[in-house]
Amino acid sequence: MGTLARLAVAALLAIALEGCAGPDVMDYSQTPMPREVGHAVVRNDTHKPIQCVPYAREHSGIKIFGDATTWWDKAEGKYPRGSLPQPGAVMVLHDYAGPDHGHVAVVRKVVGPREIRIDHANWFDDGSIYVNNPVEDVSSANDWSAVRVYNLRTGGWGVKLFPVQGFIGGSGSSVPDAEDRPDLVADGGGGMGATALVDEIN
Repeated sequence: MGTLARLAVAALLAIALEGCAGPDVMDYSQTPMPREVGHAVVRNDTHKPIQCVPYAREHSGIKIFGDATTWWDKAEGKYPRGSLPQPGAVMVLHDYAGPDHGHVAVVRKVVGPREIRIDHANWFDDGSIYVNNPVEDVSSANDWSAVRVYNLRTGGWGVKLFPVQGFIGGSGSSVPDAEDRPDLVADGGGGMGATALVDEIN
């Protein structure tokens, strides 16, 4: 095969491969960093580390008990459930560290159509509270069915995508600032524990 023929085959192959990258293929590596980031609040040794479930229950007014994996079903008929975030709602992640593991977080505010801030606890299985943590909708349909979370430890977007069951409740009012909430005031330290994600239990 001559040089001209090889070039023609290479060009056709490049065109064919280019056709594979449809509109559903999204490159998140170039996503800009959020303008405003949160901070981790680490309680001192006199406080018991907190799990995501009691934290979400206390700070949202959603009185559901049990594993985070059960919240979506338990909310049916008791609290409004929806696919879009609003301040004060509880975001329910499922199957994020295996099918039996879930996580719940309180929406602090909606920044834009694809970005919110959340307050949550025990994200890294260390019992810490994370305040104003950026979360980005990465679903191809822009329906908040998949998100990624800004890693406050590394200062960059996490690479793992987490499926979202939906949002429970939401009053439409914003969550108070950390300065107005003594339970969100750091006692010091910034060390993080194990990074394993575990099921959140009441």
